[in-house]
Amino acid sequence: MARLDTGAADFDAALARLGYWEASGDEAVERSVAEIVRDVRERGDAAVLEYSRRFDGLDADSLTELRLDAARLAEAHAGLPRADRQALDAAATRIRDFHERQLEDAASFDYEDGLGNRLGQRVVPLDRVGVYVPGGQAAYPSTALMTLVPARVAGVGQRIVVVPTPGGRHSDHVLAALHVGGADLVFTIGGAQAIAALAYGTATIPRVDKIVGPGGAYVAAAKRQVFGPVGIDSIAGPSEVVIVADGSVPVRWTALDLFSQAEHDAAAQAILLSPEAEYLDAVARQMEALLPGMSRRSVIAASLAARGALIRTRNLEEAVDVANRLAPEHLQLAVADPDALLPQVRHAGAIFLGGHAAEALGDYSAGPSHVLPTFGTARYASPLGVNDFLKRSSVIGISAAGAPALARTAAAIARTEGLEAHALSALARLEDI
Repeated sequence: MARLDTGAADFDAALARLGYWEASGDEAVERSVAEIVRDVRERGDAAVLEYSRRFDGLDADSLTELRLDAARLAEAHAGLPRADRQALDAAATRIRDFHERQLEDAASFDYEDGLGNRLGQRVVPLDRVGVYVPGGQAAYPSTALMTLVPARVAGVGQRIVVVPTPGGRHSDHVLAALHVGGADLVFTIGGAQAIAALAYGTATIPRVDKIVGPGGAYVAAAKRQVFGPVGIDSIAGPSEVVIVADGSVPVRWTALDLFSQAEHDAAAQAILLSPEAEYLDAVARQMEALLPGMSRRSVIAASLAARGALIRTRNLEEAVDVANRLAPEHLQLAVADPDALLPQVRHAGAIFLGGHAAEALGDYSAGPSHVLPTFGTARYASPLGVNDFLKRSSVIGISAAGAPALARTAAAIARTEGLEAHALSALARLEDI
């Protein structure tokens, strides 16, 4: 794991290398995905079935055979061990409670100006959304909840889920989460073919207005290629956490927090920033002691070696400054007084306050969606939320008294742009006044 010091002459260059991630996909993947997307757009169901046989080992005569009905999802939910079922229900309740509060800031409004013109904004939910729930290498019931519940709270008309099931192996925990989250249609397909089917529609799968949810390289490439005809939430990169620590949080907690991020995959990133050199050393020793007992120790070791770092800063303020430069997906303020540092944080997908606020709690049960901006996009992007499932229309009503002033202004500007018909269209309103 790299050891850096903000006082070193080459720190800026080292930090740039550490934070760099190539967002564009592999050229071979892009070409393969382009072929799949084009094929699904042209042949629909037949192409999806062909790729499901090739990639997932699912031999079906029609896509309806790969659809899971509501009864199957409810059966999976009822069949879970009681503790697992209660955990899903409790998490869904907290996620719903948080996102219902977001609706208060996403309201329509309407007012009349001094000339009697009516102006406003109308906010309505999307008609149909596609949700991609990863299921190839691992099962993620949490992602089902974190995407479906905000869409349901927003009032999306229809929520269509695609979830890969290689070899036909279903995860009852994922199916139960789809039941709790409120999936309307579920198809056991994945990869680029699932994204293309959602984007363009087939004889069996309705075309959606927006696609949300994380996936692997093929899913990310497909989302890039279909964007435009359909909306997308983001292009997901490797998961990441930056921890700012003052030494007040137990060393074991911090070591495990770094591990919890690193165990996602070898490209995940875990960084600890602290002005306390002794604390950095203690965390390093603790990680060395704990690593042999981790079930995913090889993945953790690879992640920390490739993209992890322990960074000594001059003070906590500088630590937050470095965190802002990285703009991480997750930022933990593992300090005695997190509220003192919070106003300085400008770029982070989710901010965790204090030692008890482990990033893992945000992944599963805190409430806000864990679908967050990655690889520095928190500089301009936001977490998935209710607003991602709403759209706004401007409302404009012009009164007879209000038309003249607006028409003259519009005409003057239109003529500077060389658009005479625009000017005449505006001025025509004056002829009736």
